[in-house]
Parts: sequence; structure tokens; C-alpha cells
Amino acid sequence: MTLATAYPSAPDLTDDDYVVIGLATCFIREEGEIHPVEVAEPIPSAALEAIVKGIPTSYRLACGTRLGSVLRDESNAQLPPEFPATAQLCDDFHERTIAAARTYKRRPESQSLIPIGSLRRDMNHSLERKRILNSERIVRTEDNVKQHAYTHQVL
Repeated sequence: MTLATAYPSAPDLTDDDYVVIGLATCFIREEGEIHPVEVAEPIPSAALEAIVKGIPTSYRLACGTRLGSVLRDESNAQLPPEFPATAQLCDDFHERTIAAARTYKRRPESQSLIPIGSLRRDMNHSLERKRILNSERIVRTEDNVKQHAYTHQVL
């Protein structure tokens, strides 16, 4: 039986809805050095389908679970027991988990890739392209592309 919605911000979802939570290896830059950190974040269905096909990913494991097992209410989250205690929640975890759960409602065939209660560890885990969490992009005038003087003129 489907429970009544427990998410005022997502009345279309219930505790029984499916979602995948992944454990990614990311990095934080401090004083010119980078340090690894494990981050738990929801994986949308399209991303999961690509990961299962073997693209390099920062995820080292993923867990299929129910929304109610991860989100207790609007402010509390609980990670699957297989995740290390040192794992941190990603930014906007609640909102991103709600969004990811909606993608599995749209593509229910993706739920078969990681059944509820199971883990997937056979991903192409790669740290070649490091995910830096606290990087800043500074745009300078020198970064602008130089255009030919006649680019916007009708000749």
C-alpha cells in the first residue's frame, strides 16, 4: 500500500518511491592542496543509465532504496547503512533527492539496474577528472574571445 505523501514540497511523491543514492569521491581545495572527501548524492535515472554502460565516474558505489528510507522529513536525511560514517551529504541533498526520485517515476525501467536494497560496485570508478567542490571560476577581461573587427558589420 502506498503511504500518503510525507513531502509537502513534492505532493506527487511518497515514501515508497524509488531513488538511487551514490557515494562519490570528490575533492576540496585548501591552501593550494586538494583533499579527498566522500559525498553521498542522489543519482538521476539518465546518469545511472550512462554509468551502468561504463562511462568513467566519480561514484564508487550506488544503492537502490526507497525515498522514505533516505528522507525522514523535510530536514532529516539518513544514508544507507552500507555507506561509511564519514560520508557527507551533498549540497541541496533534499531537493536533489526529490528531483532524482521523479526521474525514476518517469523512467521506471531504470529501477531494474539497481533493485531496492541492493548495491552496485562494478562501476568504472575513475579519479582522472577530479570533481573539486569548492572551486571558484573567476572571469577576466583577458578571457574574452577576440572577434574580427568586421564580425557584426554588413559588408
